[in-house]
Amino acid sequence: MKKVLALVLTIVMVLSIVGCAKPAEPANGGAEQPASSGETAAAPKYKIAIYTGTVSQNEEEFRSMEAAAKKYPGMIVSQTYPDSFTTEQETLISNAVGLVSDPDVKVLIMNQAVQGAAAAFEKVREARPDVLILAYQPGETDIIAAKADVIINGDEVAQGYKIVEQAKKLGAKTFIHYSFPRHMSYPLIVQRREIIVSECERLGIKFVDATAPDPAGDASITGAQQFILEDVPRKVAEYGKDTNFFSTNCGMQEPLIKSCVEQGAINAQQCCPSPFHGYPGALGISVEGHSGDSEYMVEQIKAKLAEAGVSGRFSSYAFPLAMVSTAAFVEYGRMYCEGQLKDRNDPEALHKCFDEVSEGYKIYFDNYKTADKDNKTVVQENFYLVLADYITF
Repeated sequence: MKKVLALVLTIVMVLSIVGCAKPAEPANGGAEQPASSGETAAAPKYKIAIYTGTVSQNEEEFRSMEAAAKKYPGMIVSQTYPDSFTTEQETLISNAVGLVSDPDVKVLIMNQAVQGAAAAFEKVREARPDVLILAYQPGETDIIAAKADVIINGDEVAQGYKIVEQAKKLGAKTFIHYSFPRHMSYPLIVQRREIIVSECERLGIKFVDATAPDPAGDASITGAQQFILEDVPRKVAEYGKDTNFFSTNCGMQEPLIKSCVEQGAINAQQCCPSPFHGYPGALGISVEGHSGDSEYMVEQIKAKLAEAGVSGRFSSYAFPLAMVSTAAFVEYGRMYCEGQLKDRNDPEALHKCFDEVSEGYKIYFDNYKTADKDNKTVVQENFYLVLADYITF
């Protein structure tokens, strides 16, 4: 994991956005570089496409694509979907189809698999039924299992219990839950919220629903972030500093952490727990000149929070699950291309790929479960929920 994150932190300073369906350029301008392990990865005869959001939506996912391109020069092709993907569905779909128009592309990874991914995957299947489709953090939870070959999602149901338990440990007396109607149509997010409500009641924490602007809507990401910066101080004035703030949206994490630090409030977990999610920007942590790893970032966060006098009021996972998932998917895709999988959904191989890129950090796997028309439990065998332990800063 340290090697993967060292690579990501080196690449994170690259500011260029990759173009449409072309090989992603490494940071040195195109010359092949050795993989982070010290081994030079020769370009194979197949390609893997990675489809992500832009840096403004969630930098981790974009940088994880860059890390893959750096590790495997010439193998990775890439594209970003529009920030306003809810209103630009045609572009989202056409970009996905464009990625697999190259017959050498054998794998499509989408991180995050936002709303519209299901339709995009259908079109990809029509054009290229041979392509392996791998999706991370789907927005269309209950239909995505039939559209993709393997799906990974943070275990948001289990997080419902874990977040409140952790918030209580950090001293929370109130729990603010920021979201908006689009996100509250996602089954896993809805289930997590219901659990948070019940757990807050059980542990004696006041739960407060707070509606924020949708960054994919008219307010845009800028408007949503400005709302958070203005609303957190209002909430602290009303409920006090022993308030835990949580938002379901990636783009809100940086201003949320920044405001929590300034107000002395609590942040037990981001929507996508990771030391890289929101913290560097919120705390002004520079990665320039460092070939560091997650341990470096954790120590930097601890130092900044101690300096601000808010130690022990923030926590997250010790590693970035979104980045690890892209890295694991790339290895899984390589196994598919090289005929090493037992099936398109090969749980043993998938776990092996996660173990390979996480280097010792424990990841817990479960399967997503739904109910059929007779209310009987249906296990989605190709839809995996993942969880990890907290680290308190």
